[in-house]
Amino acid sequence: MFWTIPTVMTWTRIVAIPLILGVYYLPILPQTQNQIATAMFIVFALTDWLDGFLARKLNQTSAFGAFLDPVADKFLVCAALLVLVHMQRIDVFVALIIIGREIAISALREWMAQIGASRSVAVHMLGKLKTTVQMIAIPFLLYHGTLFGVIDTGLWGIWLIWIAAVLTVWSMVYYLQKALPEIRARVK
Repeated sequence: MFWTIPTVMTWTRIVAIPLILGVYYLPILPQTQNQIATAMFIVFALTDWLDGFLARKLNQTSAFGAFLDPVADKFLVCAALLVLVHMQRIDVFVALIIIGREIAISALREWMAQIGASRSVAVHMLGKLKTTVQMIAIPFLLYHGTLFGVIDTGLWGIWLIWIAAVLTVWSMVYYLQKALPEIRARVK
């Protein structure tokens, strides 16, 4: 099921990366760049929820889709974080925490799948909460202005991305603790 509607939607998140980056090279006002990049990020991030919903609703789930979906999410988030670091809207330390966790947990899940213990590191509500906070923080930071005349998205984005970083570490510790019995059993 390589070209199902949900899988194509997942591919759009990967295709979105150079499009969002490209906005910042357009000869337009910085605020307009921010608005376009924010809108694009939100639309493409919503496909994460929508592709999963459609895959289940249309009975188009596949092993390839299950593999590609988290990869696309991680690519989109990591690219956005790197843009935000480059624009000095977030600290590089936050980006390293989030990107490092994604690499570590992806590797852990791959290894656990290879030894037949992937259920022990299945997605948990803590990981979903971390993702939700990230997906709210990033558009706030991309927008980087005042929303509705009252909401300082830069300030809120900074708070939320730091909360996401804390949740990132917390969820990583949770997954490592869940995997620890299997790791101990294999290391002996």
